[in-house]
Amino acid sequence: MLPVLLVLWQTASAATTTVAPTFYRDVLPVLANHCQTCHRPGEAAPMPLLTYQQTRPWAKAIREAVASRRMPPWHADSSVRHYTNDLSLSDAERGKIIAWVDAGARAGKPSQVPAAKRFTDGWRIEKPDVVIPMPEPFTVPATGVVDYQFIRVATGFTEDKWVEMAEVRPSAREVVHHAIVVMSGPDAYGEFVAGYAPGSAPQIWKPGVARLIPAGAVLTFQMHYTTNGKATPDRTQIGFKFAKQRPRQRVQSARAFNAWFTIPPNHPNHRVEASTVVPRQMQLTAVRPHMHYRGKSFEVKAHFPDGTTEVMLRVPKYDFRYQPYYFFESPVMLPPGTRLHCVAYFDNSPNNKANPNPKESVNWGEQSWEEMMIGWFEMLLPVDSGMRAPSGL
Repeated sequence: MLPVLLVLWQTASAATTTVAPTFYRDVLPVLANHCQTCHRPGEAAPMPLLTYQQTRPWAKAIREAVASRRMPPWHADSSVRHYTNDLSLSDAERGKIIAWVDAGARAGKPSQVPAAKRFTDGWRIEKPDVVIPMPEPFTVPATGVVDYQFIRVATGFTEDKWVEMAEVRPSAREVVHHAIVVMSGPDAYGEFVAGYAPGSAPQIWKPGVARLIPAGAVLTFQMHYTTNGKATPDRTQIGFKFAKQRPRQRVQSARAFNAWFTIPPNHPNHRVEASTVVPRQMQLTAVRPHMHYRGKSFEVKAHFPDGTTEVMLRVPKYDFRYQPYYFFESPVMLPPGTRLHCVAYFDNSPNNKANPNPKESVNWGEQSWEEMMIGWFEMLLPVDSGMRAPSGL
């Protein structure tokens, strides 16, 4: 009998000495690594989560969002491959937050607070070396449909610049459907530079990788505005952080798209495909799907010349509110002739709560209530590779 009692006593003793999670010791490091990039003043999230006083009122809501895996937002299937910008929590991190709330969401000792993560006010990249805004604010009317705006701005660069970080920032996110910045220069016309869409992330490349902005380049801001019942001025800008030395590889962008589809009324699972072929050896380093409110899922496969295939990205539950580039932890080498094939599904049924109107057929269009199907790609090439036209690889 004595050994049994001893085991029970040891178990009870261990239970009584278990230390409940606290905010400063256990929860704040998780928030700093996964949440505060957006949950801080001036960013897209609705409330800051920098301090205990800011976080405690939201404890139950945070628990629900974390337990359901709704937050942090991450929609790629991470079993396919690893991504450098994966925001999802590990089981241990998720467990800490849930246990913290269940135990009363205590503050703990402020002396246990980790070193605060450093952010640049007004930016998600490091402090930009150059900020280029639209020349004047554009006032989005309270109602109606706003045509795409194309606003040109000279960089004024007198020498080639290698950019290792780029971020497009609207001043009024609530009326910006998307913003795409392209450049024109001596050897390039319409080359993609960077963009903004709901839930997007800045362009941040690994050391030794950068995008070339040539001397004399002119930027064009392609602005898609949507009205929200209130006249709202916006002055979108782009910030550049320059590489300190010449990179080993350069970034160029490409896309595969289908603009010739029709989604039938009330269709819950309409398939649309698009492809592009790689003409020379490149490394694929990031993929970003783009659809509108009826977007349901998106997958990209590489079909190699030897007949093998590999999934590059799978987004089982697409969400228009979160459209990041998914940056590969390890770039994938694509031999010449590799075909990048995109398959998207659209839900035009009443079951899609975001659906503007399930009774209508839907075609490609610029406005949010219409649809698009684009797979955006970022490729790595040797630094001395020549420029290319924007329409293909």
